[in-house]
Amino acid sequence: MRQTEKTEENQTSVTEFILVGFSNHPELQVPLFLIFLLVYTITLTGNVLIILITTLDSALQSPMYFFLRNLSSLEICFNLVIVPKMLVNFLTENKTISYSGCAAQMYFFFFFGAAECCLLAAMAYDRYIAICNPLRYPNIMNQRACFQLAGASWFSGFPVSTVQTTWIFSLPFCGPNIVNHFFCDSPPVLELACADTHMFEIEALTATVLFIMLPFLLILLTYVRIITTILKMPSAEGRHKAFSTCSAHLVVVTLFYGTATSTYFRPKSTYTPDTKKILSLSYTVITPMLNPIIYSLRNKEVKGALKRTLGRRIFVHQK
Repeated sequence: MRQTEKTEENQTSVTEFILVGFSNHPELQVPLFLIFLLVYTITLTGNVLIILITTLDSALQSPMYFFLRNLSSLEICFNLVIVPKMLVNFLTENKTISYSGCAAQMYFFFFFGAAECCLLAAMAYDRYIAICNPLRYPNIMNQRACFQLAGASWFSGFPVSTVQTTWIFSLPFCGPNIVNHFFCDSPPVLELACADTHMFEIEALTATVLFIMLPFLLILLTYVRIITTILKMPSAEGRHKAFSTCSAHLVVVTLFYGTATSTYFRPKSTYTPDTKKILSLSYTVITPMLNPIIYSLRNKEVKGALKRTLGRRIFVHQK
């Protein structure tokens, strides 16, 4: 398969990329494949279970679980963009990805990543209304408002993914074509462009502020109000109950934003390539696996619904 072709200007143009991934540790390829296959299976199973339980159980029809279904759907999509290709590359020597395949992977990575940032902010707003304004909660967080917030979160991925991906792949790539990462992320791909990328880096920083830090700032502000309201509650039981409804979301936000901001606010930092890969693994592979576990362990309603669903299946099977 050809890696480059000649253009009319007699320059060499990249037609495919090579994803280095973790190939610098050949002895670990099979063990890593098995580990990430297990992680991938747990991720898909856990998030599908969350979607099914919150859809089928009549006790889980509140806005919080509507947003949780959307989050699980996003996590599944996020994983499908990255993990299958990564698993294949563990077992093959040919670690190439086509030019258009790389662009598509980057596009959907940006799309689902930006959508998740905004959805986490929408979930924080839902908890803010539920705790700080409980009497008006049913009126404010009605079905229409929930669909609007979820729809806006999903749509938010469209402009950032379109602008970022189109801009990057309008740059010339003259070779080399080796991407030192396990997927087509923008910083390692951008390093291969044979053109001035200064303007794109300014645009990328702006997009990072708008689609990562602005939602994060909104989440912080809502939690300041939430914690202030909880501390003013007269009973310890009321404080515990209120905090338990948002603790899982707070853990998920911390995991997701902690690693994402480290990666995208310091794209040319002193991190080694392997450190950057591990940081990327944290929010692209590990966090989607942990989210359903966190929401299940820290939410009595979800645990109760899971027991009821499994109980009904066992009862039907026994009959």
